[in-house]
Amino acid sequence: MKALQVKGPRELAVIEAELPKIKSTQDVLVKVKRVGICGSDMHIYHGTNPLATLPRVVGHEVTGEVVDIGSDVKNIRVGDHVVVEPIRYCGKCYACRKGRQNVCALLSVFGVHEDGGMREWLVLPEKQLHVVDSELPWEEAVMAEPYTIGAQAVWRGSVAQGDTVLIQGAGPIGICILKLAKLHGAAVLITDLSESRLDFARENGADVTVNAAKEDVRQRVSEWTNGEGANVVIDAVCLPSTFELSIEVVSEAGHVVVLGFDERFSSISQLPITKKEITITGSRLQTHQFPKVVDLLNSGKLRANGLITHTFTLDQVREAFEFIENNPDQVRKAVIIFD
Repeated sequence: MKALQVKGPRELAVIEAELPKIKSTQDVLVKVKRVGICGSDMHIYHGTNPLATLPRVVGHEVTGEVVDIGSDVKNIRVGDHVVVEPIRYCGKCYACRKGRQNVCALLSVFGVHEDGGMREWLVLPEKQLHVVDSELPWEEAVMAEPYTIGAQAVWRGSVAQGDTVLIQGAGPIGICILKLAKLHGAAVLITDLSESRLDFARENGADVTVNAAKEDVRQRVSEWTNGEGANVVIDAVCLPSTFELSIEVVSEAGHVVVLGFDERFSSISQLPITKKEITITGSRLQTHQFPKVVDLLNSGKLRANGLITHTFTLDQVREAFEFIENNPDQVRKAVIIFD
């Protein structure tokens, strides 16, 4: 079978790989149909993802059709359409015992620490697959994993009906967070440097948009919240400066949610954290968000609505990575088609 492998920094190859086989009674064989290209895939391609090992078959935003199942598989049938939950965990460490398998001490992420889904066939245990409505278009189903990132950030921020939420960054993940925050009944202000991204955010429910290159975000947040500050600030830009801003503009008793892996230091005073009793949380991958997201997809409450802007075949994959790299303002989400 064909698979896309990152051999080294900026070195892509479509390789011939061995067809995977069911080895465990709980295994499921899946014919891959669509794989989204994530920002983390681009970082692996650039050689800047500190968590990935190379060479690596990338891809963790995956949907496909079940073609065979092990004898002990209970809830999945041949012919089902499924999406991939891309984490494998030990189930025994402190994080796992606390129900936070996404930060397991022995966490293995599909497409990062182990070969991922950008290949024609894959085998995974039943627990890593979720059945979606077979009537759901593949282009909608493939967005399940990015939506779980948004759902996790919203959960980590305890977003509730009537909250004011500031999302920094209107890229693909920022839009996924926006969609989930609106479904929780929050009012959302979103920032970015791109007018086209801000236009798209308004189309997807943003109440207020702010171009951070042209406007004072602090002032706009203060005006929007009548001086209270945003109840929840979710940083999807992930720079030291945006983290610092989050602490400044969050309200008393508010939540700041951080998604970044930037190793540079931020200058944060203890005073506002204590004075406002701010809750600061990280948000990584997802914990138990797939069933919720699948229900929202199946019910039609979550739709891409233009979030996918480009599709490529596996034979065009080098073109796809180069296009994303050279045209970041044109690409919201690119998807590889396996048919």
